[in-house]
Amino acid sequence: MRRLTGAGAVLVGGALLAGCASMPDGGEVKSVDSPQQRADADAQVRVYGVPPRKNEQPLELVMGFLEATTSDDTDYETARQYLAKGVQGRWDPSASTTVLSQTPQVRVERTGGDREPGYVVTLTGRRVATVDAKHAYKPDEGEYKTQLHMAREDGEWRIDALDPGLVLGVSDFQRIYRSVNKYYFAELGQGASGAGKSREVLVADPVYLRKRIDPVTSTVKALLDGPTSWLDPVAATAFPTGTRLEDQRLSLDDSNGLKVRLNDKVAGANQDQCLRMAAQLLYTVQESAKATDVTLQRKDGSRLCVLGKEQARYYAPDLTSGRPDRQYFVDGQHRMVSLADGDDEARRVAGPLGADGSVPLRSVAVDRAERRAAGVSSNGQSLYVASLQAGAPLGEARLTVRGGTGARTGLTAPSWDGLGDLWVADQDADKPRLLRLPGGTGAPEEIQVPGLDGGRITGLRIAADGVRIALLVTKGDHTVLRLGRVERRGAGRTGLAVQELRNVAPRLVDVNAVSWAGASRLLVAGNEQGGLQQLQYVETDGSQANGSGLPGITGVRGVAASENPGKAQALVAEGDGGIVRLLPDTNWKLVGKEGTAPVYPG
Repeated sequence: MRRLTGAGAVLVGGALLAGCASMPDGGEVKSVDSPQQRADADAQVRVYGVPPRKNEQPLELVMGFLEATTSDDTDYETARQYLAKGVQGRWDPSASTTVLSQTPQVRVERTGGDREPGYVVTLTGRRVATVDAKHAYKPDEGEYKTQLHMAREDGEWRIDALDPGLVLGVSDFQRIYRSVNKYYFAELGQGASGAGKSREVLVADPVYLRKRIDPVTSTVKALLDGPTSWLDPVAATAFPTGTRLEDQRLSLDDSNGLKVRLNDKVAGANQDQCLRMAAQLLYTVQESAKATDVTLQRKDGSRLCVLGKEQARYYAPDLTSGRPDRQYFVDGQHRMVSLADGDDEARRVAGPLGADGSVPLRSVAVDRAERRAAGVSSNGQSLYVASLQAGAPLGEARLTVRGGTGARTGLTAPSWDGLGDLWVADQDADKPRLLRLPGGTGAPEEIQVPGLDGGRITGLRIAADGVRIALLVTKGDHTVLRLGRVERRGAGRTGLAVQELRNVAPRLVDVNAVSWAGASRLLVAGNEQGGLQQLQYVETDGSQANGSGLPGITGVRGVAASENPGKAQALVAEGDGGIVRLLPDTNWKLVGKEGTAPVYPG
């Protein structure tokens, strides 16, 4: 394997089976490589495979092939040289990627006798995840086994039968791939009660793409391929079916603008549709290149429309119009207080849930405009919604249920989506329910949640886009984290249902708290099997977020993080000593000795 740095220097690694003089008829299992050998601290290092050598033996050949599949060749040109001619064009490395806990182990066995000798090569390992043809990551633990076949071609051993796709150890996967958010429009249907934005709210769709293979172009191509399978039922694209790039490579111009020339499928697009397409592009490419604007062009190069970053905020997926640096929690006297990043101590909010309050509170939620708040009474039985203005009336409870003595009885902490709807769960052991209050004050509607498998919802956070919801699901003695898709054409009186619950923290056997922490990122407090509680970031596809480690605190029962991607925001948690806050580049600091239930707007 040769590794080329940006300066053009060549580094030659030791051959795995250098000097192997004989061809084995069978034998022990061999590991292709080790995670330590794969560590690549320099993100700019480019890795290129070595073509097969003359008279290469089967074990060496398959190891060279696996090594070449981890290279930065655009279309795996070197890896294809290890294949028989009839297979080279048919092999599809993009069909899927299987991620193993370490690089695959290899066993070579001779077949076919002396007349037409061949070799069967078995690859085995512990599978941790799969990535499908649309680049969607999915945790998928289990044993892995596949076989290749090798035969002579023009006097040389070549692989003449293999499955489509790639097999990589997790260290190679992390080195080669990066997580990217594509953006589509949330399908809110007739059930959306907020601003009536049926196709104007962007929702993130995370995928994994190769880091060093033309990041901007590959990201745009992935966007044009459409939403991943999990998100597809609740997402739409403004691009007409069959839209493709006309240019093979995209890059920013001297003004950091991005020009994208598309095929004839977009020729008839009106201005509104063009701006929506441009918004999808602008948000999607931000993680690959900091574009200031996007210009969409027809096939002949004529301009369709231009969209700048300021205009694109209309489609912003966070829908936050308040102050993104303000946090809220319940103080020791069960009143609602607020805290900005620059404040040393919290102050009671105006209105009937704070300074004017008469009802003791257990938990609160603030709408994203920071004009209204919802509060659950300390006994868990009643939900109130009130203005954050002095002198505003409290009014009657919007919802009343049976209470209880524990934190996981009565109503959960509520949560607002970006459309103005309020979500809460009733933890009644006999009749648990997920409920939505349209507009925050409408009559509570029960939302169907197939797939709970006998569990009940004991915590929730709805995303700003209104089509993704993080649920804490308790069954027996354990609570796990699930992500659900909010479909607005499901069964039931409301036409809403939360479908296809997915496990986004598979290593955690108990989850104590969750908060949205970005477009496709969650902040989670939980325990692995037999381990101590930890606070970490996870992606909504179940992959581990980069830089997920956080300073530890004990006894976390609540967490709050900002969804605003613009800058690093404070984290807030309820721990054994009260409410603590972690500002960027600092340590945890106590801000409320007797506080509970921290939240950001949402």
